[in-house]
Order: sequence, then structure tokens, then C-alpha cells
Amino acid sequence: MGQSLKSVLIVFAGSGLGGVARYGMQAWIFKTYPFTFPLGTFVVNILGCFLIGLFYTLSEKTNFISPDWRLALTTGLCGGFTTFSTFGYENMNLLKTGNYLYFSLYIIASVVLGIAAVFGGIFITRYIL
Repeated sequence: MGQSLKSVLIVFAGSGLGGVARYGMQAWIFKTYPFTFPLGTFVVNILGCFLIGLFYTLSEKTNFISPDWRLALTTGLCGGFTTFSTFGYENMNLLKTGNYLYFSLYIIASVVLGIAAVFGGIFITRYIL
């Protein structure tokens, strides 16, 4: 099996587990704490950020996590659990390297354009089709 196919399968497996974990956690939180505030998504996003930081640091500072496991846990599991974790990690890297302009642009553009894109998708579906 080629390295790229192996990597794809590793990410695929991790993403599936992450997606199922997100669904289960969000459903449990909503059932337990039925607030208007999207607490389930909020908790998943913060937990995902914590986990990606933990996994990356363990893989960089120790031999505890192999490159394949790092791929499965970060891109796969955390990516399937929430892409917000990757967003948080990438912003941390921008801060660490002193790229404050890109840090600010990435956050503002992601939030503003993300919400605008959702609105655009809703608008197109409701009013054009």
C-alpha cells in the first residue's frame, strides 16, 4: 500500500470516529442541557482545540505518538470532531511566528465570510431555486 493511500485511510478512519464522537457529544449535551445557546457545539469546539494542542505537543516533544498516529489523531479525529480545532492551532502558529496581521485577518475573515457564506447558501436555496 502506497504511503498516500495509507495516509488517506488513516485520516478516513480518524475522521469517522471524530464525526461520531461529535454527534454523540452534541446530542448528549443538548439532551442534558437544552439551552438556546449552542452549548454542544461550543464544548466540542473547545475540547477539540485542547485535544489538537495535546496531540501535536505529544508528537513533537516525545516519541509517544508516531507520525501515523499524529495524522489519525489531529487531521483525522480532531478534523472529524471539529475543524475549529485546526483553526485554533493554525492561529496559535501565526501568533508564535509573529504573524499578527495574518492572525487578525484569518480570524476576522473566517468568521465574517463564514457567516456570509451560510447566508448566501440560504439565500440561493430560498430565493433563486
